Amino acid sequence: MAYRFSSRTLGTPDYWILILAFGLALFGIAMISSASALVAFSNKLPNHFYLVQQLIALGVSAVVFFVCATVPFRLWRRWSVILLLISIIGLIAVFIPGFGAEYGTARSWIIVPVLGSFQPVEFTKLALIIYLSSWIAGRENIIGTFKEGFIPFAILLASNLILIALQPDFGSILVIIMIATTMYFVGGANVLHIFGGGAVAVFLSSFIIMSKSYIKRRFLTFLNPDLDPEGVGYHIKQILIAIGSGGWWGLGFGRSRQKYHYLPEPQADSIFAVTAEELGFVRVLLLIAAISALVWRGFRVALGTADRFGMLLAVGITTWIAGQTILNIAVNVAMAPMTGVPMPFISHGGSSLMMLMAGCGILFNISREARIGEQRLGRSLTATKIKSQIHQLQKRLARIRIRKL
Repeated sequence: MAYRFSSRTLGTPDYWILILAFGLALFGIAMISSASALVAFSNKLPNHFYLVQQLIALGVSAVVFFVCATVPFRLWRRWSVILLLISIIGLIAVFIPGFGAEYGTARSWIIVPVLGSFQPVEFTKLALIIYLSSWIAGRENIIGTFKEGFIPFAILLASNLILIALQPDFGSILVIIMIATTMYFVGGANVLHIFGGGAVAVFLSSFIIMSKSYIKRRFLTFLNPDLDPEGVGYHIKQILIAIGSGGWWGLGFGRSRQKYHYLPEPQADSIFAVTAEELGFVRVLLLIAAISALVWRGFRVALGTADRFGMLLAVGITTWIAGQTILNIAVNVAMAPMTGVPMPFISHGGSSLMMLMAGCGILFNISREARIGEQRLGRSLTATKIKSQIHQLQKRLARIRIRKL
């Protein structure tokens, strides 16, 4: 089935999605330039190494955004199975010697010729959103059942999460669970199935936490930072010191003290703490407001889209941005155990930025039809009001005639 789109059938896209996505990415470039120089120097790299990497990633991301913004969003439904298979192959590839790469405690990267390293789990987030959108949209009448709705959903989600847990990448697991559960709920799932599945997931995850020493240590240290005063507990305290030192207006751009070997990954996972220390509470609120505005525009697109697949796709992409932002901030303010989740658009990481920009490009494309829906709704409401006024006028004329008679 061919999809044809002309200027008559496409509305004006939501340009705020484009402005906010690129605005946040450029702000991230500025913060990476401040936070990464010392890390690069310590690793015997050029001072602007991480900045140059992110600039290249932003250039590629811009191309990816406009390609995804041009491709009609319904075509992604055709490719959903292929994209999911590619993502699974990528998750398996990280374990192949000579192809996968290890960083810290996780083996989450693959080496791509010319491009360098790539994190397959970031591609998995988008691929899973596209596949779930297609899968849920095609099961509108049975998605609320246990046998044909919940069981296949649980198997699909678990098969991806197991591969990610083997890396291990606990942060990405939490983000994917948030995305998938939200999409499943919006798609018409039975709430009792969701709560039951959540209870089982918590029970099983407790065994994983106890079996993996580093996850267990992070979880227990989150409850009591003094248990590991020279490791994870130390990092938690230094992040809080950084955020507290910023005060209302910050120490000034580039003047963070905690980035000098006190914070873990200041250019990536802890960049929110660096931002708070340098720019202060007021400006950090503006950053959160900008991300919140993008999330609001995303959910607005979902509400205005008549196409069920497009609606679920918009919900998944928007939940991805919102969920990952919330988790990163929660970690940085010691409200969640430390996980390697980047701040969307802001943290250093080409894989994350490219996939987020691809998602925003798709969201931008969906907004064309959402705007048409709003315009049609506005016209229909106007027509309804006119008809109502004519009807009222006819009643008044009828009363006048009756009085004259």
